[in-house]
This record gives sequence, C-alpha cells and structure tokens, in this order.
Amino acid sequence: MAAMTIASENLLLLLSVLVIFTSLATSQPDFVHYLCKDNNGNNTANSTYSSNLNTLLSNLSSIIGTSNNYQFYNVSNGKSTDKVNLIWMCRGDVTKDHCLSCLNDSRILLPNVCPNQKEATGWYDYCMLRYSNRSIFGIMDSNWWAIHNNMHVNNVNEFNQVTADLMQSLRSKAAAISGDSQVKFAAGNASVAAGFEHVYAHVQCTNDLSELECNDCLAERISTIPDCCNGTVRVRIFTPSCNLRYDTTPYFDSLSVLSPQSSLSPAPSSTTATATLKQGKSNSSSTTVIAIVVPVVSLIILLLITFVCIYFRRKKKPTKYFETQGESEADYEIEPIETLQFDFQTIMDATNNFSVANKLGEGGFGIVYKGRLPNGEEVAIKRLSRNSEQGDIEFKNELLLVAKLQHRNLARLLGFCLEIGERILVYEFLPNKSLDYFIFDPVKRLLLDWEVRYKIIEGIARGLLYLHEDSQLRIIHRDLKASNILLDEKMNAKISDFGMARLFIENQTRGSTLRVVGTHGYMAPEYALHGHFSIKSDVFSFGVLLLEIVSGHKNGDIHNGEYVEHLISFTWKKWMEGSDSASDIVDQTFYSSRFRNEITRCIHIGLLCVQENVADRPTMATVVMMLNSESVILPIPSKAAYVTMNNAGDLSNGRRLGESGNYALQTSSGANEASITDPHPR
Repeated sequence: MAAMTIASENLLLLLSVLVIFTSLATSQPDFVHYLCKDNNGNNTANSTYSSNLNTLLSNLSSIIGTSNNYQFYNVSNGKSTDKVNLIWMCRGDVTKDHCLSCLNDSRILLPNVCPNQKEATGWYDYCMLRYSNRSIFGIMDSNWWAIHNNMHVNNVNEFNQVTADLMQSLRSKAAAISGDSQVKFAAGNASVAAGFEHVYAHVQCTNDLSELECNDCLAERISTIPDCCNGTVRVRIFTPSCNLRYDTTPYFDSLSVLSPQSSLSPAPSSTTATATLKQGKSNSSSTTVIAIVVPVVSLIILLLITFVCIYFRRKKKPTKYFETQGESEADYEIEPIETLQFDFQTIMDATNNFSVANKLGEGGFGIVYKGRLPNGEEVAIKRLSRNSEQGDIEFKNELLLVAKLQHRNLARLLGFCLEIGERILVYEFLPNKSLDYFIFDPVKRLLLDWEVRYKIIEGIARGLLYLHEDSQLRIIHRDLKASNILLDEKMNAKISDFGMARLFIENQTRGSTLRVVGTHGYMAPEYALHGHFSIKSDVFSFGVLLLEIVSGHKNGDIHNGEYVEHLISFTWKKWMEGSDSASDIVDQTFYSSRFRNEITRCIHIGLLCVQENVADRPTMATVVMMLNSESVILPIPSKAAYVTMNNAGDLSNGRRLGESGNYALQTSSGANEASITDPHPR
C-alpha cells in the first residue's frame, strides 16, 4: 500500500511538472509579425552577446515593473560589439498588467524565433520588443511591412479619403506629445457616411523620436496605404520606429481590451493534490491504481504529443522577404517571395563600384548599371535613388509583383539587395537597351524596319495581355512607355519597370488613387484628371506607344509651323482627312507600299486604343486578335482623347513654340498629389 501511494505521489508530481512545463510552452501566442536581421552578425548560444541578452531579458520584467514609465523603455547591457541595446514599447491604450504580460511573452518568444540573429524585432497586438548589437536609440528606422485582410469596403474612394484625413490628424497629435513619461500615441474614429461605416485608427511612435522624426515616420507610412491596401477594412503597418492601424470595428478601447495571452486552466494546487492523496489513502490499492495511474499516464502521453507538435512547429524556418519575417493571423494576406538575395559587396563587385562606365540609363527611380555576377552572368542592376519619395513603394511593388510573373515579354527579375539603406533590383541583361533608344534616334531608327517594329508591337501586346488576364495576378502597369520596353539580342520586346504597377483583386475592374503617377502623354485622361485607372488605362498607353512606333515621333515633338502638336491629335486629324493623308503619319525611313495595309491597320488599332470614351477602347485580348488576324473587322474609332476644336472648328491640340505648359494634359492639383514624369529617353 505504501509503495503504491509513493508511486501515485510521484506520478502526480510528474504530472504537475509536465502541466506547468506545457503551460509555459502553449501560453506563448505567435507574434503578429517579427523580423530577424541577418546582416549584423551571428549569435551563438555560448557567446558573450547571448549571455548579455539573456541577462537583460530575464531581468526586464522586474526592471520595467518597478518603473512608472512601463509603456516605453530602453536599456543596454554589455560593452563594445557584445553590447545589447533594447527597446520596449506598449500600445498607448494598454493597461500595465496587459503590457507586462505581453512583455513576458515577447522576451521568451523572440529569442526562440530568431535564435541566431543579433538583431530582432517582434510585434504583438499590444507591444513591441526590439534588440540589436548596434545603436538603435533615437535612430529612425523606416524599414516597413504592411498586412491586411481580404475584405473591402463599399465605397473605396470615400473610405480612403476619410481614413487619410483621420490618420493625418492623429499623426499630428502623436508627434506633438513630449515628455519622458508620455507615449507618442493617438487614437480616434471617423464615420464614412455613404456606407454608414466607421473607421477606427491609431498611430504611435517610439518615445526616442523627435517631433519631426515621428511626423516623418508616420507620414511615410500613411502615404503607402493607397498602394498597399486600397479599400481593405483592416490594415496594419509596422516599422521599428512607428506603427499604425485602422479597422472598421473598435479595437483600442482601453477599458475592454482583452489580454493577448491564451486562457489556460491553472495547474493543480498543492492543496488539491494533498486532498487527492488523502482520499486515495482511504481507498483500496486497486482503486488507486485505476483512478490515478491510468489517467495520469494518458495525460502524460497527451501532453508529450502536444509538446512535440509545438516544438516542431516552432522549429519551422520563417519565410524570407527583405529580412526574416513572421505573421500569424489567418485572414491577413501576405505573399512572401523566394527570390535570390544578393549581398551589397557582390553588387559592388559586379558593377565595379557603380562605375560610370557601367551605367546603362537613368530615370526618376535612380540609375541602371550593367554588372557581371561571380558566375559570369551579365545582369542589369537597378539602384533605386535614396532621394526618391516613392522609392520604398516602387521597390516593394517590383519585388512582390515581378518575382511572381514569368512571361517571355516581361523583363525577368533575378534577385534583390536590401542593405545599409540600399534598395537594388537585379534583372536579366538585355543588350539592346530600350525601345526609345532606337525609334527616337535619327540614325538608330534605320535599324528598325517594319517587320522588326511589328514584332515589337506584338510582343508588347502579348506581355500586357498576360498582365491583364493570363497571369495568376491581374496587374495594371500604369507607366507603359517606350523607355520601359526593353529589347533582347533578337529585338524581342520585354515590358519592365513595375514600380508604379497596381494589383487588382479577383473580379475588380477599376480602381482609383489620390496619387497620380506616370508619364505625360501616355496617361489616359480619366487617370490623369481623376485618378481612375483600369486595364483600359494601360490600353490607352499601349495605343500611344503603338503610334510612336509607327510614326517614329514622341508625343509633343510634331512641329506644325509655329505649333508643337500632340501625336494623338496629329494622327486623328490625318486619319479623318482620309487614307492618302494616313501615310503622312508613318516614319518614312521604313515605309513601303508592300506593308501599306498592315501599317494602316496598326494605326487604326492605335486610334481604337486612345479613344476618349473608356468603354469604347478594346481589351488587350481583342488587340492581340486584331493584330494576328486580318479577317477581324475593325470598328470605326470614335473621337480620340486630348483632341479639341478651335474657334474655327478645326481639330487642334497644340501649343506655340516657346510657350510654357504641358502639351498633352493638365493634372488635377490640391488634394491629389501628382508624381508625373516627362517622356525623356533614358
């Protein structure tokens, strides 16, 4: 009897230990998002840095628990390269108990998900924990990540405007908060009248930022919302220095927020265990064995299985994107990529330290260099300018979109580099540069006979068709122009530069933006004037490009006496004068009566693409069919865009030589921030 009682006591003790151990393992919820930085050196288990980090994390709860300022804290431990710098921040509306509870989860989980990195950041709903071996106090870090769900609001335009106004108001409030004990946090809500919806939002900066830095950090992230998360009902954007969130349901009421930890049944107390043992002593030995041993063994097996599952789930390696990152909410839509990441030294060696001799071209985004990788492969290296206001957005767009797209008429992305403030994309090298290098040059255009030009037109059309309809994603390019059409060694066309591109969700046919981007002369009027874009706005750009290939003229360089005329207006006028005048449109360096019908048909298709009425323009599927089959009867084009009547009733859309102003269009101003370039060759 005594032996069985001792055995029962030992089993209960083992059960208690396992319950406590398993509770500690299962009580750790996943981060909403985390980053593990690999470029600051490796962290090994027995290193001095690891010891300093463990000491700091183990004492952190008691340090902050005794501080009046529990919502933001920074502390260091160690010296020189083994020094650990740590920042801790709770959301501004969170109670102290919930804040410290979130801290305990973070300090246990972050070293586990980032075991080999000296710099890591983890975000929960309520808090952020960050540590590094480099100085991070008072230094704004603008590396960012956005997550959102798949649901969309009813009135996207109004919702975007209301959300933007609310965010800007909160930004000013949060940035103006000062004082060591005050958190740079602001929250509020606004109503969206059309859908009887409300939007709830908060913004927050770390306390070590100045008012100007906080303003800048939040302003940059707010400006990305229309491009990353247009019209979605829930959005979060993270940086190590600031963060923001909006939702159509309340989430920041400090009186009713729930703890992020999972609720667990408490382990059996010593009193309960003692009572159980006393009860066991009054029973027979066989009853004790059945009542205690069998359930205990079953529980042990169950708990061990649970622990093994948790352990292996934790051991799974996170996906790579820019830096290692994690995300836990099932309704968020994050699409990581698996593109090769180059280190900066490899890029430096490939370009001979960004030698001017290796420069291929330059645009508003930065400079493109020719490079040679260690394996001998020639590549085009696109280095985004640090001064570009939209650089982060363009980099993210190209990396996320182009890495998923595979088509013979799209430039192929080979990899990227994101180190020490550099944003670099590595593409396949295309030896014949871009289309504008040929068609607008009086000598080089002689190399493009009609057959080559027609092959280029077909290639561009097939590439656009793939973007609009045939790929897994529906992409609107938004900046199709001659300088963004690259040519390989066989003069096959490849569409490039997806920095301005937008992704459409399934069944979405149009979108709108407050930030008009693109190039003068190529933008459809509904987009340039009102920010409305669709596949038909790309069709318009294709139409302009087709007319440029046929005519050899850029928009705005057709001289008619003392006037400079828009290519669309000039072509429309000649077309309306009759077929004899249509030959005046064609580049005479290649014109031959042998191809007269084919050339005329292309001009006809170009005018169909640039019609003023969006609904009248064909889709790219129809355009490809028109190009490939002469049996398809072409409709009569209606009035082209940007064509007006002068006082004499003549068609006109030009300006006098020497007069200032845009020759093609005027963009809206005020609330709509324009980002528009002039069509100069690279």
